[in-house]
Amino acid sequence: MFKNVSLTFYLICFFIASGFSQTEKKTVIAVKGDGVYAMLRKNDLNPVKFYKAFLELNKKNLTANNGLYIGREYILPTANENEEKNENSVSDSIAIKPTDSLPKKQIDSIVSSEKEEATYPIFGEKYSSITIEDNKLEGAVYYLISGHGGPDPGALEKYNNKLISEDEYAYDVTLRLARKLLSKGAKVYIIIEDPNDGIRDKRLLEIDYDEVNYPKKKIPRSQKLRLRQRTQAVNKLYLKHKGNYQRLIVTHVDSRSKGNNIDVFFYHHKNSKNGKRLAESIQNTFQQKYARYQPNRIYSGTVGARSNLYVIKNTLPAMVYIELGNIKSKKDQRRILDYDNREAMAKWIAEGLISDYTLQE
Repeated sequence: MFKNVSLTFYLICFFIASGFSQTEKKTVIAVKGDGVYAMLRKNDLNPVKFYKAFLELNKKNLTANNGLYIGREYILPTANENEEKNENSVSDSIAIKPTDSLPKKQIDSIVSSEKEEATYPIFGEKYSSITIEDNKLEGAVYYLISGHGGPDPGALEKYNNKLISEDEYAYDVTLRLARKLLSKGAKVYIIIEDPNDGIRDKRLLEIDYDEVNYPKKKIPRSQKLRLRQRTQAVNKLYLKHKGNYQRLIVTHVDSRSKGNNIDVFFYHHKNSKNGKRLAESIQNTFQQKYARYQPNRIYSGTVGARSNLYVIKNTLPAMVYIELGNIKSKKDQRRILDYDNREAMAKWIAEGLISDYTLQE
């Protein structure tokens, strides 16, 4: 009798153990363009929560920079492997330490509004002093990426026999936007930075190649490495600021046929509800401004979903990707080259961002 009881107990334990051992992990194959964040998103896993668990599960199958090998199989984390300690998963080598042009002391004073003014040399001598108008964006963190930079000037075109480049004009609008966000109490990280350009009230902006990537890193020649570098900088800062309202704004100048003028238009990640709302908030602001200042002209700028652009696919914050115009179009050149227009675009984008901040969930 006791033998039968023991045998029955053994069989029960055996089948329970077998059931657990046969629970297989879900795996996926990496395809071209995949990164860890993109792979997690595609499989309905929050990259912020599951990033570290994914690295742990696949540590022997990753590149030196935690990249994926195309064609290889990767294990996906399960719910019980949820990353609970993301705050500690970021290397201290990328701690929150603003560059010399954005001193931490000054940023903290802006956020707390202890001073009426702050000085930022990055904006150039004329615009270095910022008056803190109010705290409408207190607690908000913005990452600003102007397209291209360093060895890559982006789209090029001739204007009055002089070469103009996409990166210089996108950067000028980005600096003007950063200044406005700081004046409203936000914390701002300028991811692509030129050490000496500042805001330039000029039509023709000289092309140079000395831009750096936060925090003061040389920008690589390889496009893939450039995009990865700026994406990693944003994502590491995002994890450090976990819990804050955080948004990424990327600015570019499009390049199409010479006769094709375009209004400012916007992209967001196709699966991002907050990104869509962010883009629509800025678009609505542009529509209102056009209705007021150009009532006889219909604004045609659109909001669209994209997932094939590297920065859109691989960054963690809700984001908007902005095309400011067509550098090859004579009509759009008038908009982009006129610095009063660049100032207006930055102002309208900032107003759209403020509108989105008031709608946060």
